[in-house]
Amino acid sequence: MTIRILIADDEALLRMAFSTVLEAQPDMAPVGEAADGIQAVRLARELRPDVVLMDVRMPGTDGIEATRQVIGVSPQSRVLILTTFDLDEYAFAGLNAGASGFLLKNTRPEELLTAIRSVAAGDAVVSPRITRRLLEHLRPHIPDGSSADRDERLSRLTAREREVLVQVGCGLSNTEIAATLYLAEATVKSHLGRILQKLELRDRIQAVIFAYESRLIHPA
Repeated sequence: MTIRILIADDEALLRMAFSTVLEAQPDMAPVGEAADGIQAVRLARELRPDVVLMDVRMPGTDGIEATRQVIGVSPQSRVLILTTFDLDEYAFAGLNAGASGFLLKNTRPEELLTAIRSVAAGDAVVSPRITRRLLEHLRPHIPDGSSADRDERLSRLTAREREVLVQVGCGLSNTEIAATLYLAEATVKSHLGRILQKLELRDRIQAVIFAYESRLIHPA
């Protein structure tokens, strides 16, 4: 299956560079380019891409609001946030707006391609480093209190599903979770799928946020 990709960035040279890398892949096809958020939303509505590479800082409608709108007009599209700095608070806002991952613009081509394939397959790009940044961003918003404050949706999970969710919240990949819990990787994927369905979450990013906001695990 060919992954159809929309590139949204206000820098023409970067759009060209991304497009060149993508066109060289047998399973990818750039289907459109947008120079700002308004164009990105319009093209997402028209083209229904599988993945949108979304710059954060663009004139007019920025990448955060554009991400929110893209998810609204094309729910099947996955958004990868692009930014210059890994401390960019706008990128975290983009994740909360519904993006499925976070990439730096100086990411190596092979890492970019792996990330695109991951989100196109329904996964999300959450490395341990980015998870730590995300937790620092969330820390002021995590409520104080005892286990009584936990989200009632946790009761929907089995004991094993809670174990998997804890590992996801710590930033582990499916392969790492499988090794930690002595499970097959396919079993981990099945557990994660049920977790997302039971908790009514979109993807792995939201699962990480839920794990901390529900106090299943703590930033410390």
